[in-house]
Amino acid sequence: MTRDEFNQYCRSKAGSTHVVQWGNSDVWKIGGKVYALCGWNDGNEAFTFKVSEMIFEVMQVAPGFRPAPYLASRGMSWLQIHEPDKVSDADICQHIDASFDLVAAGLTKKARAALGLETG
Repeated sequence: MTRDEFNQYCRSKAGSTHVVQWGNSDVWKIGGKVYALCGWNDGNEAFTFKVSEMIFEVMQVAPGFRPAPYLASRGMSWLQIHEPDKVSDADICQHIDASFDLVAAGLTKKARAALGLETG
């Protein structure tokens, strides 16, 4: 997955917003909360996202993955795909989706409704 493909995929998520910050990283947010970013790998492509604690424990040693710089060192469950050629585009998209869902679930019901994420 390229940076452009990553941005295109994140852009397709309902209610997503984009900013460039933290050393020219593409940062994607839902309700003002970060769910995915591209950058932080010495100028190379790297994709970072939130995961459950269980997924963090299992995946942090998988090929192409590592605990996300800065975020994981602060006790947060964030992983980084720092070798994207070792991870399929479909798997990257699944991680983005799961991160989006985790972050969106932490928003208030009112915020989710305002973003069109609440059903019924």
